[in-house]
Amino acid sequence: MTPVASLTLPIAAPSARPALPALLGDQPLRGIVLVVVSTVFLSSSDATAKYLTGQLSGIEVAWLRYVGFLAVMLAAALVRAQMKRGASPFRSARPGLQVVRGIALVASSLLFLAGLRVLPVAETTAIAFVSPIFVTALSIPVLGEKVGARRWAAAFVGLLGVLIIVRPGTGAFQTAALLPIVSALFWAGALVVTRKINGYDAPQTTMTWSAIVGFLILSVLVPFVWETPNLNQVAIGAAIGFISTAGHWIVTIAYRHAPASTLVPFSYSQIIWAGLLGFLFFGTVPDAVMGLGVLVICGSGLYTAHRERMRRVPAPTGVLPAGGVR
Repeated sequence: MTPVASLTLPIAAPSARPALPALLGDQPLRGIVLVVVSTVFLSSSDATAKYLTGQLSGIEVAWLRYVGFLAVMLAAALVRAQMKRGASPFRSARPGLQVVRGIALVASSLLFLAGLRVLPVAETTAIAFVSPIFVTALSIPVLGEKVGARRWAAAFVGLLGVLIIVRPGTGAFQTAALLPIVSALFWAGALVVTRKINGYDAPQTTMTWSAIVGFLILSVLVPFVWETPNLNQVAIGAAIGFISTAGHWIVTIAYRHAPASTLVPFSYSQIIWAGLLGFLFFGTVPDAVMGLGVLVICGSGLYTAHRERMRRVPAPTGVLPAGGVR
């Protein structure tokens, strides 16, 4: 449901822990392959969701997706309990933040599905890549970070790319294009909260809480739009949950083998798969203007990844750090 770049780029490893390459070995090729595979899973999930939103409401599709998501996480928790490894994934050191994160993710998912119902898969996916811009803005009041002029410039360039795709003030503009933008805002909020949780709860705990919170919220909403699905629709909805969960899990594994600055460029292949699936199953063909907007967004994201890498490179002996300003 979400772009890989925005999923992973803003989340830094806790400073109290050893660097992952030191623990697992730096294996960039494996990480690259896994990221590309994850984009296939996530694009397939989005394309399947678009198909199903033509038959059921977005809330019901999201509920079916979360049923699959929750089933995967509960199964993982059961396996973990049987193997007696570590603490329970249900126990959180920051339960309040976990609930906030879960609410933000549900809102993002619902708005993204609403956009998918009207817009092409590739266009919706490309617009959603605007989330790092919102992360930049939210990281100042929420995380107390300092953001330098170059990072702000990259953020505004990314916003320009979105405007090129959306084309406000022209006959090509659709109000539905605002939905993935707001979806990206909620997703950015979830990412910022993830930064605050990071180091307190394990990734499996965070994913389990997100699955539970989302399922409970959607279970309250779905009766108002309920239309009894047939077995085929149930199977497709569950498949969306399994596929998207697998995609996010693969991303997590990928970033244990290589740094973000190495993997982010390959995460933009998600737009390619989204365009291909949109053409194969819905007959939509991205135009040249959208292609230009995608290039601008990708350029902004790549530069932001570069600045992230530069900020986290240890300074040479005798050189003072830059104070976190990017």
